[in-house]
Amino acid sequence: MQSLVEAIRREGKVLPGGFLKVDGLVNHQLLPALTREMGETFARHFAPLSPTKVLTIEVSGIAPAIMTAAELGVPMVYARKKKPLTMSEQVYTAQSVSRTKGGAVDLFVSSEYLGPGDRVVVIDDFLASGGTLRSLSHIIADSGATLLGLGCVIEKEFERGRTHLADLNVPIHTLANIVRMSEAEGIVVQAGR
Repeated sequence: MQSLVEAIRREGKVLPGGFLKVDGLVNHQLLPALTREMGETFARHFAPLSPTKVLTIEVSGIAPAIMTAAELGVPMVYARKKKPLTMSEQVYTAQSVSRTKGGAVDLFVSSEYLGPGDRVVVIDDFLASGGTLRSLSHIIADSGATLLGLGCVIEKEFERGRTHLADLNVPIHTLANIVRMSEAEGIVVQAGR
């Protein structure tokens, strides 16, 4: 997705510790036209698989996931990072390690919104080590639903998350691929795969 690649080149910054700051595109501020294009692109890619749900994680995955779900005409469910009092007692849960949050995060999805018969595409903001996506795949498996594919806005290729998720045997589609990045050299980014 060339418009996203150009936006990352223009707006992206490499922070100490190997963090990619794209807050002006996906993590804090959203550009509606760009976010809509993300959803359309994911939907074109995953529509042939006939998904019945799109699953993501709060907060940064919600925008591209809702645009994808809208384009596909299916509901979007998001994993909560804290179980609200109003959530049903029967929940699916997994734990994920978040580098940006600095530790483990519990994820919760209500059995009211995910279960057997659902055909699920996961959409998230980043594919780095693959840990968060693996956690969501466990939730999908526990629910009895079927994982059809994984979509991420930005892949950090050098963290090898795609390789770590290969055993899931589902297509992985990304919109932009960070080949390498450093504070000194900046960001080398190309269209996803």
